[in-house]
Amino acid sequence: MRTTPIGIVMFNDEREHVYRLNSRECMEVVQRWAEIIREGVKNIDGTSPEVVTGSEVITSVRVAQKVGEELARANCRQIVLCYYVWNFPFFVWPFINTVGREKPILCLSNNSGKFPGNVGLLATDGALRQAGIRTHRIVGDMDDPETRAKVFDWVRAAQAYTVIQNEVYGMYGGHSMGMETGYFHLVPTVKTFGVTVRQVDQLWLVKKMEEVDESEVEKGLEWFESLLGDRIRYDGKILTRDSLKTQIRLYLAMKMVNEEKGFDFCGLKGQRELTEHICLGDVAEMLMNDPYDWNGPKEPTVCATEADSLAAVTMQLLKYISGGLPVLFMDVRLYHPDRDIWDFCNSGNHASWYASRSTDPKENFKKVTFHPALELYFKAGGASVEFDAAPGEITFARLGLWDDKLYMVIVLGEAVDLPPEERKALNEQTNPTWPHVHAKLHCSFEEFIRVFPCNHILGVAGNRVRPLIYLCEMAGIEPVVLGPEAEKRIPPIWERVSRS
Repeated sequence: MRTTPIGIVMFNDEREHVYRLNSRECMEVVQRWAEIIREGVKNIDGTSPEVVTGSEVITSVRVAQKVGEELARANCRQIVLCYYVWNFPFFVWPFINTVGREKPILCLSNNSGKFPGNVGLLATDGALRQAGIRTHRIVGDMDDPETRAKVFDWVRAAQAYTVIQNEVYGMYGGHSMGMETGYFHLVPTVKTFGVTVRQVDQLWLVKKMEEVDESEVEKGLEWFESLLGDRIRYDGKILTRDSLKTQIRLYLAMKMVNEEKGFDFCGLKGQRELTEHICLGDVAEMLMNDPYDWNGPKEPTVCATEADSLAAVTMQLLKYISGGLPVLFMDVRLYHPDRDIWDFCNSGNHASWYASRSTDPKENFKKVTFHPALELYFKAGGASVEFDAAPGEITFARLGLWDDKLYMVIVLGEAVDLPPEERKALNEQTNPTWPHVHAKLHCSFEEFIRVFPCNHILGVAGNRVRPLIYLCEMAGIEPVVLGPEAEKRIPPIWERVSRS
């Protein structure tokens, strides 16, 4: 998975007779934090971000400039400023002006009476904030699990923010059925996250499907048939071996065009051109988002149904926040007030990983069925993918716009485990041939309905609320946190001052 380098430096005293006493210990702190981050921020594929340490503790203007140049040459895209002893605060300017101001900055200090690192932090970071530079602060012992967890969450957020800045979103066919909340709102998105878009007509995919290696299509079909058996509900009309092969061909074509065009993530319009004349996109979208196919493990490639662009950007951020997990795309479909449960379902790209949350596709596909697509909506045919998400914690999120300004709604919840007959009865109320997440949200129905921006919601396994908040604060957008988790958030100073 793509990562960006992290730079770590330490500030110290200008007085030689002082810094000679503690410089070695200060450097050991920097190197230890670097190792803690390397080991603690492991991605799903086993990789971790490169961590670059300054060659010297900063004790003068010239050293600040030298170390800044080192980190700039190493292309460090986020900076951790360590504080362990009292330092001369103005050193931060020759350093930060050399390495670059437009980066996420974490000020990280011990909490010690003997070594007043937090005094140096407040003095130095206060100077940065006076000049309008957004920063984050973490104070605590490096052996404290909660301190480490905060640092890891900050790094995850910084990685998501800095990696996506140089990415390109491939939008196949434009936003579907006139859903304006799914349009790629170019200016606010580029200004906030740097990511841009390339729109390609779906005809390009159709023509590329003609170039696909048919032996790969056969391998894909054999893989599905071996995993699913009679749970591929061939009906001889809508779902046939040929229509399923067409869906596999679409997946392979998207992979090819993504590679050729340099798309880091994508969205597929589907309706109505593909769904009425070529095939339904569900199988292709599922495969793109899954961490495997018939050729073995792979990195999930975010693909948003109906080319919902703000959904795709949200999904890409959730992927990086989680270290590379598959991300769910769902419709906000039906609320059951008697159970306080949402049914999030749509004909679309629920990664099969969520059926059992296993890296082994055999475990997940035990719970998956391919049904004939609904002819009413999807005349070209193919398979709809059906399963119920396995129980477990999920962080739900969605970027939205208010008066052309981005914000993100964040709510913690979980997919709940229900008895089979109850699940079946609930699914019958919407569509039993589609994938479902029976979700319990940590907020009320009224709070959710009043603030959620649109009909599509995204989710990733685990509690990712804190790193998402860090991410929003880095990007300068409002995190709209729902439920009791909102009470834990302390709004940063730039939000408080701008509101006053």
